[in-house]
Amino acid sequence: MSAKIISGKEISDSIRGETAQRVASLKKKHDLTPGLATVLVGEDPASQSYVGMKNKAAKEMGIFSRQITLDADIPEAELLGIVEGLNADPDIHGILVQLPLPDHIQESKILLAIEPAKDVDGFHPINVGRLSTGEMEVLAPCTPAGVVQMLLRTGNDPSGKHVVIVGRSNIVGRPMASLLLRKAKGGNATVTVAHSRTPDLGAVTRLADILIVAIGWPELLKADMVRPGAVVIDVGVNRVDDDTRERGYRLVGDVAFDEVKEVAGAITPVPGGVGPMTITMLMSNTVDAAVRQAGIQE
Repeated sequence: MSAKIISGKEISDSIRGETAQRVASLKKKHDLTPGLATVLVGEDPASQSYVGMKNKAAKEMGIFSRQITLDADIPEAELLGIVEGLNADPDIHGILVQLPLPDHIQESKILLAIEPAKDVDGFHPINVGRLSTGEMEVLAPCTPAGVVQMLLRTGNDPSGKHVVIVGRSNIVGRPMASLLLRKAKGGNATVTVAHSRTPDLGAVTRLADILIVAIGWPELLKADMVRPGAVVIDVGVNRVDDDTRERGYRLVGDVAFDEVKEVAGAITPVPGGVGPMTITMLMSNTVDAAVRQAGIQE
């Protein structure tokens, strides 16, 4: 029997509706409009598209959105000054500097300059540290936070389960482990982190009740690497050449979907799985940040 398909779009739509309701309530009860600033440096088409999607999502949920578009040759010091200005702006509760940045700008220096309370991407070392120590009121990276919501909202609570994460990036793998280890809803899992240097990877992944794959390796995970009935969350998005497609390529995940779906109990597709959750959780983080900065109860 084929696995149940976990639709990220359906879950994302539901959370977006809830977030819009939260924003409307904050406006009515507290005269508070959550504000998000996106900083785009240069003219990278992918970055322009992604920032546009974020601004569109913010508008749909009633979040104030300000886009700051800068020339690719902007001096690093000037960009730091812009970030400092946003830190001090009471109308802005979340700041997102779109990556990658031009080579002459140190990304780490820019990310460190963002006020942690406004770091809605959850990448600031202070937020990373707070998450790793189990704090609850912390802005978590959006993709891992979205995965937790997908599990909870499909009846796959990770509490008491053995979760194997394949991938150890600072964006997904490491914060994913921290979220799943917390003593809180969506946590309390037993977590194993595997990666590209793990010997006999299949021997580890077959132990998983829940398997989260985020290693950036097209269709790495095969059917014989999955325990029958396991929940499989595929975070990867990879382009592979395909002459049968008009655009010359197709998108695949880190999981060999067609074969794994015949073994797993539930699985996310690519596209349409984890992808839609990332921007949605960014908006949720922005609302959380606004509430905390205002010091109010919703």
